[in-house]
Amino acid sequence: MPKVIYEKRDQIAYITLNRPEVHNAIDTETDELLFEAWTQFRDDPDIRLAILTGSGDKTFCAGADLKSHVDPWLNAGPELGRSLLEKGFAGRITRGLHRTPKPIIAALNGWVIGGGIELALACDIRIASERTNFGFFHMRRGMHFADGGIVRLVNTVGVGMAMELELMGEAIDAQRAKEIHLVNRVVPHGDVMTTAEDVAAKILRNPRAAVESAKQTILEVVGRPLDDQLRLECLYGYSTMGNPEIVERRDEFIERRDEDRVTT
Repeated sequence: MPKVIYEKRDQIAYITLNRPEVHNAIDTETDELLFEAWTQFRDDPDIRLAILTGSGDKTFCAGADLKSHVDPWLNAGPELGRSLLEKGFAGRITRGLHRTPKPIIAALNGWVIGGGIELALACDIRIASERTNFGFFHMRRGMHFADGGIVRLVNTVGVGMAMELELMGEAIDAQRAKEIHLVNRVVPHGDVMTTAEDVAAKILRNPRAAVESAKQTILEVVGRPLDDQLRLECLYGYSTMGNPEIVERRDEFIERRDEDRVTT
């Protein structure tokens, strides 16, 4: 069986980490296969959205497979960080291919550990099983996030919570993750994928240009001063106004033909 499964269904790409025997840990081969999957997702004009999950029902992703990663890291010397700037992790989705405007939903079906947290954070929306736990155990092995995990953790949960999670190296459960906004929703274990697909359907009903522009705008404004944020929002938001689908949707609304009309 392939270590990464890539499937197209209508406008959705389903990407599945497929190494359940090692808790879907990412070795160098899996990393390259993910790079191929993310590149295909980015370049396919018929695909609008991706759902990422792990095979099995215990672990979403245990992070980097230390059997294939640690020795090369230890022997690389002080230039290691510079050599990895364009590579990121998990097929470069954490850094390198991270600017795709297409939404990515993570269906977290179990433990999320180490680099698996970085991978989940690189997704735009996270749906967690009630059995999901986040393990920040990399700190116990003398390592901290280096592939976007700290940056996205700070942007997602704030400085104080990022300090607690990253410095303590403990695990938190799904409910705690939702309380601090690390995940968007917590659902019964058997409902993770159906919930992800329901979220996907609601995104797909919206015009593509608006969805992709909104994602790009959100990513651009994070961490910037207020005036820069307001300027970028204006530039991105009004750049979609040439989309002819807006006229069609406007006419549906005026003529009371829109499906989401609020009735009283």
